[in-house]
Amino acid sequence: MNAQVIADIADDNPIRIEPLSAHIGAEISGVDLSRPLPQPQIDAIRAALLKWRVVFFREQFLSHEQQVAFSAQFGELTVGHPVFGHVEGHPQIYSIAKFRKATRFEGAPLLRPWTGWHTDVTAAVNPPFASILRGVTIPPYGGDTQWTNLVIAYEKLSAPLRAFVDGLRGVHRFAPPAGASGTGAFEQAVKDQPLVSEHPLVRVHPETGERALYVSPGFLKQIVGLAPRESQVLLELLWEHVTRPEFTVRFKWEPGSIAFWDNRSTAHLAPTDIFDLDFDRQLYRTTLVGDVPVGPDGKPSVAIQGSPVGAAAAVALN
Repeated sequence: MNAQVIADIADDNPIRIEPLSAHIGAEISGVDLSRPLPQPQIDAIRAALLKWRVVFFREQFLSHEQQVAFSAQFGELTVGHPVFGHVEGHPQIYSIAKFRKATRFEGAPLLRPWTGWHTDVTAAVNPPFASILRGVTIPPYGGDTQWTNLVIAYEKLSAPLRAFVDGLRGVHRFAPPAGASGTGAFEQAVKDQPLVSEHPLVRVHPETGERALYVSPGFLKQIVGLAPRESQVLLELLWEHVTRPEFTVRFKWEPGSIAFWDNRSTAHLAPTDIFDLDFDRQLYRTTLVGDVPVGPDGKPSVAIQGSPVGAAAAVALN
């Protein structure tokens, strides 16, 4: 057996967990996600998720109903998306289509090395605990997704900087992308359903006790208590840091691939190269209800605008 392959024996239900990089990402085989999993396999998958932050499965050709059932074995499901809605008839499913956002730009948007990186829905006071993304229509090349480990990013900061950011908090907001204008679908949806929350810059993981740099580049807009220039410089330093290549893993999708990531300790980057290709791309996402983040000082996050993201919204839509 390859030294990089870990055999995880759960009673009579062995699964294999193969790490994909030094700090994040593992591929799991030996499971059939279309059926209810035995508890030992659920426990092994959850342990792998906590250790490797994002886990991947191949050749899992699930229906919407099967994806919902698989997800429900790990927590309560949220509505598909708190701002953009859900797939008709499936309130827990969010469509990740190639052209799902209709946004107009005045000139070219400002692009930085961290542009597009984000942790899901951190503008909510209780961002999802996890996201589960299923690939259905996949281009023959291009369209890879990347994830980064926010725990190792925190640990690799210098001790003085860790001590400084431990006490800081930031405002996360859903806002149109830089350069957007007019009444594009994205901009109008955000105006209709604003989400704004204040989170600690360093989040204590509720299951492992680890500290993670909770600095979602897509949603974190300012650091509380700092002057605007101080805030911007520090945020850019942290965003550049968390997206260092050695903290990341890159996943090549195939039809039937599934990615399951811990939204409390990761950020990810959706592909943009697909817009230079003629191929279609369609994935579907479920998310699991999360808790309110807590910082090293024990203080929880605070909602400024919008409601918590919970299961009740999905139930009401049934």
